Amino acid sequence: MSKDRVIFWFRQDLRIADNPALSAAAGTEKEVICLYILDDETPGEWAMGGAGCWFLHHALDSLDKDLKGLGSKLVLRAGNATEVLPDFADEISATAVFWNRLYEPYAIKRDKALKACLRERDIEVESSNASLLFEPWTVETKSGGPYRVFSPFWRACMRDCPSPDEPIKAPKSLKTPKQHPRTEKLDDWGLLPTKPDWAKGFAEIWTPGEQGAKDRLAWFLDEAAADYKDKRDRPGVRATSGLSPHLHFGDIGPRQIYHAARAQAEKQDGTAKSIEKFIAELGWREFSHHLLYHFPSLPTDNYQEKFDDFPWRDNDDDLKRWQEGQTGYPMVDAGMRELWQTGWMHNRVRMIVASFLVKHLMIHWRHGETWFWDTLVDADLANNSASWQWVAGSGADAAPYFRIFNPITQGEKFDPDGDYVRRYVPELANLPNKYLFSPWTAPDDVLKEAGVTLGQDYPEPIVDHSAARDRALGGYDDIKKAS
Repeated sequence: MSKDRVIFWFRQDLRIADNPALSAAAGTEKEVICLYILDDETPGEWAMGGAGCWFLHHALDSLDKDLKGLGSKLVLRAGNATEVLPDFADEISATAVFWNRLYEPYAIKRDKALKACLRERDIEVESSNASLLFEPWTVETKSGGPYRVFSPFWRACMRDCPSPDEPIKAPKSLKTPKQHPRTEKLDDWGLLPTKPDWAKGFAEIWTPGEQGAKDRLAWFLDEAAADYKDKRDRPGVRATSGLSPHLHFGDIGPRQIYHAARAQAEKQDGTAKSIEKFIAELGWREFSHHLLYHFPSLPTDNYQEKFDDFPWRDNDDDLKRWQEGQTGYPMVDAGMRELWQTGWMHNRVRMIVASFLVKHLMIHWRHGETWFWDTLVDADLANNSASWQWVAGSGADAAPYFRIFNPITQGEKFDPDGDYVRRYVPELANLPNKYLFSPWTAPDDVLKEAGVTLGQDYPEPIVDHSAARDRALGGYDDIKKAS
């Protein structure tokens, strides 16, 4: 085979535009073989969950179609990337491999090993940044260490770091061989659920792929960005971008979002504050990756070691009721059912359901982290672990231990018309707003008129809020005194 050939290895950058490593590969003017490796071995316990697999299948299908528009195609191989990639490079006589960097601990370890292996074979390796605005090692405190609190971290990013580069345009074409290497079939990977097809409702919500991501960003900037600051905490209103799964899989890059949002603020009067708030949410994503890079045990270990002594409860029945949205607290149950039906959950509700699990039920945050990992289409190791530890109080820049979300008042405040709860807990649809978030307080005649029999149509509360709050505070006080 020709020695005039290079590999571009797609990972969490499933797009053509603003893909620095792909553009670098195209710039060699050599034949570019585009490869994706399904590697379930390297991540270990963090192999992709079921919802993520659904999104990946459709994103890869979309990417292959986009590559064909450039005269290329996507080659699929499955296996341990430390073995598959060098073997593939030998198979096609590649002179170089290009990829965009990943920041999960297992990926960093794997990529270092791969670079050494490939260079021993006289194969060049070039990596780029396509996933973050600011790479984790580029942002330091004045004393030289990592940031542990979000606000000063983001101020430093905005003040001290160079402004994120403008997005790179997509290559107009890719030089490709007359005959492509063997590819596995996407359908044979079994990424889609079948028996049962629990993801049948996902397609109504999500359009994986680069065009789907661009369309979602355009909708958000045109229709929702102006009110984002005021409405972003309202789960019953479509007021957030929903770009998180596209960002994780790289259907779109943060630079594209950042610059498009800035342009919208300049174009549309009165949107500056909302746009800044939206960009700060990109900042939270950056901070999560910053933490994971500097503290690689974040997904498994309490960042604050004193939480190792917290009196967590092991209760499989309570955990299952939480997972199934059967806690008897409508705001919690609505969130868990939205997750199951759509593969996603509104961010405000994520905080409510997470607080309920770790503080009302006293179940370890890792159980919630694991459930989210399997059921979220946007499951991301940095975001997931940092956010669960934040809610639990055990993480960096964590919510104060005494901040225990009240699922009743949170519902009343952020779902004032009850649209969200009625959508996902339809058995309570006829309850008046006064009792919607605490149906056990409704008089018998009100429940009867609404067609609700507690314990049959809808469960009694799994735990009393006040008693659960006192129990959690007691546990936190104990470890605070011990430390």
